[in-house]
Amino acid sequence: MSESASLSERQVVELLSTARQRLFAEVGKVIVGQQHVVDEMLIALLAGGHCLITGAPGLAKTLLIKTVADVCHLSFQRIQFTPDLMPSDITGTEILEDTPEGRKLVFSRGPVFANMILADEINRTPPKTQASLLEAMQEHQVTVNGKTMPLPEPFFVLATQNPIEQEGTYPLPEAQLDRFMLNIVIDYLSEDDEVAVVTRTTAGKGEPVQRLFTGEQLLAFQQVVRKVPIAEDVARYAVRLSAASRPGREGVPDFVNQWISWGAGTRASQNLVLGAKTRCLLHNRTHVTVDDIRAMALPVLRHRILVNYKAEAEGVTVEKVIQRLLESVKS
Repeated sequence: MSESASLSERQVVELLSTARQRLFAEVGKVIVGQQHVVDEMLIALLAGGHCLITGAPGLAKTLLIKTVADVCHLSFQRIQFTPDLMPSDITGTEILEDTPEGRKLVFSRGPVFANMILADEINRTPPKTQASLLEAMQEHQVTVNGKTMPLPEPFFVLATQNPIEQEGTYPLPEAQLDRFMLNIVIDYLSEDDEVAVVTRTTAGKGEPVQRLFTGEQLLAFQQVVRKVPIAEDVARYAVRLSAASRPGREGVPDFVNQWISWGAGTRASQNLVLGAKTRCLLHNRTHVTVDDIRAMALPVLRHRILVNYKAEAEGVTVEKVIQRLLESVKS
């Protein structure tokens, strides 16, 4: 396959139109089911966003991310977040080395210098270490001892967290949560899918995956995604959907004031539109519809809306609140 530098926009769009099914086929060699998870992950990659992946232990979160990195031919690093992890364990540090010119400080790069970073169980490390990822996620660079170094492109952070064990964890600060484009929830498999997993994993080594894309091609995909046109009324719907989640504002539904303590900001509207643009290309369309915005509402808004104690006492989840928003806000 030719390098993206020599691909025309038409060729990139043609590649994108088949990318979804090809990725499903390759990832399906290793991962059974979870198609909506792969779909949302692909949307984040092609839009240049980061993902927060939430699910119980043993649901193949780590294996899924490693498989997608292999298929996309990206350098991959896993960082296991623990209570004693330090910021320098992520970004790197200067060490004293003997050189022909004498002893000098040489920067030793940390695991963050890769295309795809798996931040495993990110809520198990203190806020100081979590914050060390902030600059990398937003600016695609790290600063150590006053020196700024760019990270390799494309750069993606995919963080996992276990929602069950809360003892000894540190909830992610709102500023960092907002930097994740999507919050993807992995649920338990159906009985048929679980039987397929058990049969496959106890029968020997599986089929190796093929590399479908290069990092340069992913960068080309991201550029084309941003050029997809969107009608003003569709963009306005995305903004109204985000704005409707903010309590205390004029015209918001009553349930928002009752159940929500903090609503989605402007970055939510931006990611709704960016995700919708990516989704329409992956479904072989060249225009964004309201349905694309609605399809992105759950993964984009799930971690940006904070429900209050009243909602928790009444058993109201953030997913239920988003569903009510979709019913209340008319296109």
